[in-house]
Amino acid sequence: MALIPARSGSKGIQDKNIRFLAGKPLIAHSIEQALAAQSIQRVIVSTDSEHYAEIARAHGAETPFLRPPEISGDHATDLEVFKHALDWLSKNEGRVPDILVHLRPTHPVRNVSDIEAMVSLLAGDKTWDSVRSVSPADFTPFKMWFRAADGRLEQVVNCDLREPYNQPRQILPKAYQQNACIDVLRSSTVLKMDSMTGQRIQGYVMDSFFDIDTEEEFLRAEHFLRWQKSTLSSGAAPREKLRFVVDIDGVIASITKGNDYTQATPLKQSIITINRLFDAGHRIVLSTARGSATGLDWKSCTETQLAAWGLRYHELHFGKPHADFYIDDKLISLTAIEHFLNAEKPSQTTK
Repeated sequence: MALIPARSGSKGIQDKNIRFLAGKPLIAHSIEQALAAQSIQRVIVSTDSEHYAEIARAHGAETPFLRPPEISGDHATDLEVFKHALDWLSKNEGRVPDILVHLRPTHPVRNVSDIEAMVSLLAGDKTWDSVRSVSPADFTPFKMWFRAADGRLEQVVNCDLREPYNQPRQILPKAYQQNACIDVLRSSTVLKMDSMTGQRIQGYVMDSFFDIDTEEEFLRAEHFLRWQKSTLSSGAAPREKLRFVVDIDGVIASITKGNDYTQATPLKQSIITINRLFDAGHRIVLSTARGSATGLDWKSCTETQLAAWGLRYHELHFGKPHADFYIDDKLISLTAIEHFLNAEKPSQTTK
């Protein structure tokens, strides 16, 4: 059974769990993923709001109960929510599922194949109490500290290496962080061990994940889902072709001293990424401020450079105002584009 907790009253983003993302309420993405997983026979949303429950039912989930206020606040724990659901099922239906799939609605981007793989791992080995999705940690915990009241530093974690905090990062043990995208656990882990994980936890490694807690993360997920729609066709439906407007200096070419663009050199990885977009059928529009600060005509120089660098594009526009910073509600980096290009493959699991 999939259990999707979706309380109302989010403070960071108001009504986050039902806010529309890519044309549907945020919670609907997790519901649809659970319904698409063949290993899941039942999808329940645990919410404290009848309005949320109505939306969940409209997208195919069950809402047989409303969560009480005392376990619906900011400090409510997953364990309390799962205990409440299992207690209700036991009292009202006389049984509980063997395996629970915990899908948080704040993760709208998941591969259904990852859900299936994690359920299979737990169902196939009775010695595991749970399977938890993890991702490579951004920072090594071996260089992290607790700071006491008197200012003294104490290591967060230890390892067999002498003074790991003074060692090169490359030789330290690889660390993973839980990403809260998918957790699979036994009902007995909750009921008998009073835990959401138990003692024997298998890590399922995901290279990427989307956890929405800020407006910027909402925008990132929106970008990805639109990108996914444009690159993954469904049957005979045409793929959506997107229009990318790309700056030149600092994105395609190196920044030059004194705006002497004749000295610019190509940023090769950026050019590879843009050419991949071009080859996929998207429209590439180059927009540059070259000349707006110097008053010189850089068209011939720029066209010659782009041809020599092998960049493929459809349009080249001059006259963009020179600025120290550009602010745009549709801004996305080429690093994010590379992330999207590489995110279509299923995750890999390691024990």
